[in-house]
Amino acid sequence: MSLLDLEKNELDQLAADVRARYEDLKAKDLKLDLTRGKPSSEQLDFSNALLELPGAGDYVDNTGADVRNYGNLAGIADIRELWAEVLGIDHANLIAGDSSSLNIMFDLISFSYAFGNNDSQRPWKDEDNVKWVCPVPGYDRHFTITEQFGFEMVQVPMLENGPDIDAIEQLVQDPQVKGMWSVPIFGNPTGISYSREAVERLAAMETAAPDFRIVWDNAYAVHSLTDEFPDNPDVISIAAEKGNPNRFWYMSSTSKITFAGAGVSFFASSKENLNWYSQIAGTRGIGPNKVNQLAHARYFGDAEGVRALMRKHAGSLAPKFAAVLEILDERLGEYDVARWTKPEGGYFISLDVIDGTADRVWELAKQAGITLTKAGASFPHGKDPRNRNIRLAPSLPPLEEVREAMDGVATCVLLAAVEKLGA
Repeated sequence: MSLLDLEKNELDQLAADVRARYEDLKAKDLKLDLTRGKPSSEQLDFSNALLELPGAGDYVDNTGADVRNYGNLAGIADIRELWAEVLGIDHANLIAGDSSSLNIMFDLISFSYAFGNNDSQRPWKDEDNVKWVCPVPGYDRHFTITEQFGFEMVQVPMLENGPDIDAIEQLVQDPQVKGMWSVPIFGNPTGISYSREAVERLAAMETAAPDFRIVWDNAYAVHSLTDEFPDNPDVISIAAEKGNPNRFWYMSSTSKITFAGAGVSFFASSKENLNWYSQIAGTRGIGPNKVNQLAHARYFGDAEGVRALMRKHAGSLAPKFAAVLEILDERLGEYDVARWTKPEGGYFISLDVIDGTADRVWELAKQAGITLTKAGASFPHGKDPRNRNIRLAPSLPPLEEVREAMDGVATCVLLAAVEKLGA
């Protein structure tokens, strides 16, 4: 049944019921937050043993180097080899950095802007215009970076198996299109994973700009909500086989695996790309926090140690995601006023409400004490042209708060819908 199919008296009765329910919601004086995909305290506790590592007097990595000292811009081999096994790539193509892969992404853009990358004819700052492909809905902090540099962000829709590759293949015929954002596994906020066909087409496509790059932000490479882990294509090798070895800037990190503010980040790419990056990064700094890298290597032990920890995360997260989907289905399913993704991993659920009502849903939720990510945040400049998308992040609150918040969100979606219909 759709709201559009209701008789006027039925719609008016539903509107009255929803308004009464909303007044009851406001009377609860809630203070609930579903804004960002942060790990819960329970999840952070899983890695408390990391704080005791490396053990006193044991600060030497597998090469015999004292990790407390300067140097080794590429990071220690112990963690690079372990993480390369997790991702299924060659450790020779992997650099280990400090806590944030977002920092490396910013570096890559800023280095290219100031100096040009290793395939550039000129620095990007000297281009008449720089365009960047942005699959939507997507990761807001990605868009903030390209907005900071004044790039023209060209939107392409996310489809069932990844972004619209046909559209991207057309866009990259423009030499001003220099790159593309991507979250290829359990994407933010849709939870969609790119198909193998999409990956191979992105690796193989001809681009007018020789310095075109895809930021392969594999933030959720092992973040399954089940006991099964996703396939992570080795895009570095695939791109080389397709004749475009420098195509991908591949990111990963332990940010939502151990401690979000004190993890290890990783940058994988061709050796040529890594050399270009290291030459400039070596001016910016002398080396990463290798003590933290050694602690992580000791804590994980091996790739299976990472997967064992991620099964604990899944045990914490899966009930929250199940609760969100259950409540959305029970409260909204029969009225045909919303669509939502059903991810098998990652940190988000993407909710599409009736066109033109997402801002109103956000406002109603805020007035009722439920803080949601701003409507449109998953689009460049925070502007969703259809004003329908809301990103839900159920990871941080306890399960009962997730249930209470989502019941309230469902009420707000229904109220915005009946208002839109003039009831």
